[in-house]
Amino acid sequence: MKSRFIQQWMDAFLAEHTLRANSLIITVYGDAIAPRGGTVWLGSFIRLVEALGMNARMVRTSVFRLSKEKWLVSEQIGRRSYYSLTATGRRRFEHAYRRIYDDPRQQWDGGWQVVFVGGGLLAPAQRDALRRELLWEGFGVIAPGVLAHPYADNESVLDILQATGTHDKVVVIEGRTLGALSSRPLQELVRECWNLDTIAEDYKRFSECFRPVVRAIKAARELDPEQAFCVRTLMIHEFRRVQLRDPQLPRQLLPGDWPGDVARQICSEIYLLTRQQSERHLADVLETANGPLPEAAPYFQQRFSGSNAGDTGEKA
Repeated sequence: MKSRFIQQWMDAFLAEHTLRANSLIITVYGDAIAPRGGTVWLGSFIRLVEALGMNARMVRTSVFRLSKEKWLVSEQIGRRSYYSLTATGRRRFEHAYRRIYDDPRQQWDGGWQVVFVGGGLLAPAQRDALRRELLWEGFGVIAPGVLAHPYADNESVLDILQATGTHDKVVVIEGRTLGALSSRPLQELVRECWNLDTIAEDYKRFSECFRPVVRAIKAARELDPEQAFCVRTLMIHEFRRVQLRDPQLPRQLLPGDWPGDVARQICSEIYLLTRQQSERHLADVLETANGPLPEAAPYFQQRFSGSNAGDTGEKA
């Protein structure tokens, strides 16, 4: 039985938020379909996302664009089209979502990655592309032509250098902070290079939006599978939007009451509360060329496994 409150919340959310179809489709593919083989019949996908406000024409237009952008690839079997994430699409998704399902930040040891992008070997277009990708990864501009991050992932940086064709044209240096890791000069550097106030407000808005959903799910006798899928998808989609602007700085450099911690707790709890019923809905609706969806890969069960999902009560 559907929850009236959750349905009203969903209607209000969709009315108040402008969701780009291309981006929402990637969210569904990466979050829900990739762990189950990554390929589905387009007709069943259209049925799945109808509850998210997307009609057939919108979906067909979007998957065509995503195919041209190398996110998706299609295969025609008889009269049916089956769409899958490309290898490039999977890499892009994993790169963007790597930090969503499990908070990667551990105790910082003072290390830094510094990338010099001002060298003469870079063409202007390459320099712009590299700078844009590094900023998306959370790097800050600490001087003209110099970007740095105190907790960057080596694999992600190498992926960026390879993707932009700059791996043999820039200098990347690893350094270490001397002195206290939470000193006043470091705090000043963080304030100058990263706009944490705006990100903090985004996290607060996320928590205010989704906190009532936690209560509604817990109050429901049984969660409707379609509503579970919609809540999970909208929540991950919105959390991703904030996460991609979060530079993921070490905790020593963040305020003690950093609102991102509460937002992650809420996200984790909703995901775990909706997982079983939303997976049931996916199995009921989506089809592959071989029939039903395969079982989810083992890594799917590990999502948010490191979060204290039962600890959102007072903090959230």
